[in-house]
Parts: sequence; structure tokens; C-alpha cells
Amino acid sequence: MGDVEGRAVQSSGVARRVPDLGAMELLLAVARLGSLGRAAQELGVTQPAASSRIRSMERQLGVALVDRSPRGSRLTDAGVLVTDWARRVVEAAEAFDAGAQALRTRRDSRLRVAASMTIAEYLLPGWLLALRALRPETAVSLLAGNSAAVAERVLSDEADLGFVEGTGVPGGLDSVVVAKDRLIVVTAPGHPWARRRKPVGAEELAVTPLILREEGSGTRQVLNTALGGLARPLIELSSTTAVKASAVGGAGPAVLSELAVGEELATRRLVCVPLDGVRLDRDLRAVWPTGHRPVGPARELLGLTRG
Repeated sequence: MGDVEGRAVQSSGVARRVPDLGAMELLLAVARLGSLGRAAQELGVTQPAASSRIRSMERQLGVALVDRSPRGSRLTDAGVLVTDWARRVVEAAEAFDAGAQALRTRRDSRLRVAASMTIAEYLLPGWLLALRALRPETAVSLLAGNSAAVAERVLSDEADLGFVEGTGVPGGLDSVVVAKDRLIVVTAPGHPWARRRKPVGAEELAVTPLILREEGSGTRQVLNTALGGLARPLIELSSTTAVKASAVGGAGPAVLSELAVGEELATRRLVCVPLDGVRLDRDLRAVWPTGHRPVGPARELLGLTRG
């Protein structure tokens, strides 16, 4: 048997032989108050339950701990000794609990979020406002980038929670869908595609130079997968805002999230181009390292995205 396995077996044996913290706290209360009834009341249990717990503790240790009489409860000589040991264990447990609480407080004092551009610009602000109402003391930092960069930050522990868009989840990450999205083709009103009656087919879209996000973006990944390849970009830009501005300016057709162009479509600064034979739906996902479910503020933020 290896050292680690041997220590685990030994620890398990000690756990079976040593009373739990609740029993030790009860014994300390009996010693301090001189009454099993008052000790039970202080700890919020019934007297029969307290008596049963003391008897169970005595059986476990093999010695009598408390003499019970109509005048109250008195520790035996063995009980005095065991109470002294129990006090040290409880004090150590309190120190352990205080340290754990300090760790939780430090963890909960900040939240590092990494998100792809579309989610960072159009969904996260509302989620973070809701989180602030729940946790005003938590400082939130947001790193925005493409989906590949977000995955790298989460995997390298630079972010507590990530949000990505695309066709799949990178290795080493668990995920959950937090929203649905659709990519659409848009142009300025003066572009020939804005006036055509026939929808743009998949083949034509695939060979047309477009204003696109950079490699590694979820938008580019979904479009490339749906079309089986893309023409060389007309312009390649690193943000949704920049792509949208170029399209509004008449540089050419662009592919953008439906979330990003609602205002521009409503005011006719952009026109949605009908498509035929291609669907550009996608899932927006929260991601975290495999096997490490989000905790603290990250867990609460995740809950808000799905509420």
C-alpha cells in the first residue's frame, strides 16, 4: 500500500473513532453551563436529542463523560480530560472556518469575465447590471476578444468565466448554452444586394468578398462552416462595431449578429439581404474549465444569463 493510500485509510479510521464537532460543542456547553438541558437549549436541540448524543459519544469513546442527577450534569474525571481535548479541536475548527471564510471573501471580491465581442457588447452589460444589484461589493473586470482568445484566457486561469460564440466548444472546457443568435448578411441601402429580388445563395455568398471579423472569431467560424469555405475578405476587422461601421459606410456586404444591427435595420442605415440554402443560427455559450463548475459570483452571473 502506498503512502498516500495508507494515510487515507488511517485518516478514515480516525474519523470513525473521534466524535464529530457537534458532539464536542455539546460537551463543552454542558461543562460551561452545568446542565444538559441548558446546553441543549443554547445549541437549539431538544434535551432528549442532547442526552442521546452524549450517550453515543460515551459509547464511541468507551468512557463515561457526564454524571446526570436531578441537580444537574457534572463531568466525570474522564469527561474533564475529554472536554479539554475537545476545546482544542473546536478552536482549531473555528480557525479553519475563519480561514475558509477569508478565502471565500477574497474569491468573491472580484470576478474576471472574458467574452466574445457580440456577447460583450450586446448581452453582458445587462447581466452585469443585474449581478451588481446582487453583489455590489464584487469588482468585475471584463476582457473582450474573439472566441478563441476567450477560451485561452479561461484555460489559463485569466478568467473565472467565459462567453463564446461559434460551432463548438474548445477542448478542456465545459459549457452551457445561454442564448441563441442568428447571423445575417447586411449592406448599406445603396449596395446592389439591397435592391435585388432574388435571395443570395450559399455558393454566391461563399465566393463574394465580405467585410468579416478576424480568424478565431465565432462569427467567422460559423460562416466558414456553413459555407464550406470563404472568399478572401474584402476587409478583415477585429470588432463587431468596426465591421458594422464599414457596412454602414458602404464598403460592402457584411455578416453580423442579429443582436448587433437592430437599430441600424430599424433606421434603414443597413438592409438585411435574404439568403437561400444557408442557415447561420448559432449558440452562445458560457464556458469554464472541465470539472470546475463556477462558484461564487461566477455561478451567480451564470444563473442570471439563464434567468
